[in-house]
Amino acid sequence: MSDKNAFYTKLKGQLDDTTAFPADYMYKFIVPTDENQVEEVEDLFDNTGAVINTKKSKTGKYISVSIVLKVQTSDEVISYYKKAEKIKGIISL
Repeated sequence: MSDKNAFYTKLKGQLDDTTAFPADYMYKFIVPTDENQVEEVEDLFDNTGAVINTKKSKTGKYISVSIVLKVQTSDEVISYYKKAEKIKGIISL
């Protein structure tokens, strides 16, 4: 099993143990500012009712993106992480 699969399996277990779904879930990502990665992250959550906040780093090289979204299951939480990991340079927190 790959490290990513092990991570998502562990995350699913933790979410199922600690969260009563449906629930508001906060995603936090850091993306470089050199291309349109912030737009790509925002597009992932477009038309979902998510609340998105961004904040530039002190140096201006990165942007922190916080997203609060009402999710129905732990699988839905993980599906957004899997979509986000395709974005160049993204770091999931």
